Amino acid sequence: MDLLWFILASYGMTFLIVYASIFSKIRPRPDWLWGTGKLFHCALCMGFHVGWFLFAINKWTELFTFDYTLANFLICGCVASGTSFMLSMLIQDKGVRYVTTVQHRKS
Repeated sequence: MDLLWFILASYGMTFLIVYASIFSKIRPRPDWLWGTGKLFHCALCMGFHVGWFLFAINKWTELFTFDYTLANFLICGCVASGTSFMLSMLIQDKGVRYVTTVQHRKS
């Protein structure tokens, strides 16, 4: 259950930072500081940093508790990155994203 709460928290925080209009005025442009501003426009990149941040503060929350080890630090970053990216590709502002592809053959 800890992992589920961690995934939901990391997705929520990542989505807010990357996509929420409330942060649009303070979100740096992608070309800011030699291109490091791209971090704030990418759910995969920001998800990793949100993951290690949540891991670092897990001592102060009751939602999830992970032992403070280097392995857990990296794993939490990777789990948050992957799931935040996957969920942001599946869930859009108007609900679940559904894309159909139709291939037409030329006769």
